[in-house]
Amino acid sequence: MSLDLSTIANIKVKSIPGEETVELQKFWQDQNVVIVFFRRWGCMFCRLWAKELGDIAPVLKNNNIRLVGVGVEETGSKEFIDGKYFDGELYYVEDRSTYQKLGFKRFNLVTIMTSLLWKQSREAIAKGNRMGLGGDLKGDWVQTGGALLVEKGGNILNHFKQTGPSDHLSNEEILKSFGLEHEYNAETMANKKRDDVECSDEAKP
Repeated sequence: MSLDLSTIANIKVKSIPGEETVELQKFWQDQNVVIVFFRRWGCMFCRLWAKELGDIAPVLKNNNIRLVGVGVEETGSKEFIDGKYFDGELYYVEDRSTYQKLGFKRFNLVTIMTSLLWKQSREAIAKGNRMGLGGDLKGDWVQTGGALLVEKGGNILNHFKQTGPSDHLSNEEILKSFGLEHEYNAETMANKKRDDVECSDEAKP
């Protein structure tokens, strides 16, 4: 089922830091926007996705595309900011049901632990360890997230929903959604390649 933006337009989020409250519709009112809904600030997978987005942040900025990161809660946000993982604006939702309205599913303890054994998860954990991203156990373990790419005025270009905790929308797909695929250069994208290595016992979901 496709998302009706009117059902989430008036949902309020708070800026981090600053606690300024704005409605989601403000993000696409005057310009194109990439909104990434992170599952947990202390999640290594989220930190990895945030760092990878830094590769295209200059392209988005040069094309007047706003880059926004939203969390399901404020818990753990200070460490996320201090680690300088994300090159965009940060917010968190006032109402946790926002993620459900966006169609982002929740795991349970068994399914979240099982998902960490998936090949994609093992590769992401290994990459995050190589980059020294770390992770912690703060916040909601079982919530998934996604992304919303919206044109100025409110036309949805891409509504991405995670199927697993390490799942993410690639930089190439993001740029393609805005017709900027010609600006994607695989040779210059930092840390693009994922090597098959064993996952570390120290990683946190």
